[in-house]
Amino acid sequence: MDVIALVGPSGTGKSHRALLVANQYKADVIIDDGLLIKDGKIIAGSSAKKEKSRIMAVRRAIFILPGHAEEAREALNREAPNRVLILATSENMVHKIAKILRLPPASRIVRIEDIASETDMKKAAYHRLKEGKHIIPVPTIELKPHFSGYLVDPLQSFFHRSSARPRRKLGEKSIVRPVFSYYGKLIIDDSVIKAIVKRFVGERDFVNQVAHVRVRHLKDGDEDQGIEVSLEVVLRYGKHIPTLIHQTQEMVKEEIERVTGMVVQEVNIMVRTLYVGAT
Repeated sequence: MDVIALVGPSGTGKSHRALLVANQYKADVIIDDGLLIKDGKIIAGSSAKKEKSRIMAVRRAIFILPGHAEEAREALNREAPNRVLILATSENMVHKIAKILRLPPASRIVRIEDIASETDMKKAAYHRLKEGKHIIPVPTIELKPHFSGYLVDPLQSFFHRSSARPRRKLGEKSIVRPVFSYYGKLIIDDSVIKAIVKRFVGERDFVNQVAHVRVRHLKDGDEDQGIEVSLEVVLRYGKHIPTLIHQTQEMVKEEIERVTGMVVQEVNIMVRTLYVGAT
């Protein structure tokens, strides 16, 4: 197993560039702030970004809290990666993590100033210090189960953006992840969301027709807060309507988030009429 490292001061954009560095050097696993990440999924660990104090965050990041290193070692043994990328604030931190996780010494050290301009690093520091934003290089749908109660920036859709009413921030801390992946940017057209809704809702046995699906983008300043989906349905007569609508709202939200990784804030369903079959 080979080990490389990306080193730079806190808040200079290491996590933002982690996927690019991992792709360039063909690293299978990323170790970042106490997490083990592979193929866009958190496979082990717990993030230092959840700790309430700086001291505990540092201990979490270098895997010295009870049980943390054991979990990470088991995952590394199970996955058997060819190369691991460690993100750290110093070479000493890299050595500590490698030793605790029983990894070989880093064969290559990549420094953030070699791959990011001074302007980029200042911008990253601004978002970290002034806006409290922390990046983890995994998709939103993967982040949500690990960061309940945090503001997780959703995957954005860039087609037919509409102005939206201001949205309240969900918390002082926010966790974002890059809008790029190993292979480039991902843009999801609103028509994709509409097609998912029409097919998924239309397949319910109590739905006779789905119409007028609308997607609205919710923003707080320049920040995308997710989407609101509205639709009209014709239901088949005979079942309890409030129960059916509530179940459908939950299922639509889960299906869109599962397929696209976007965050769905609201699903509004209007029952236009009831279909009564011939008796």
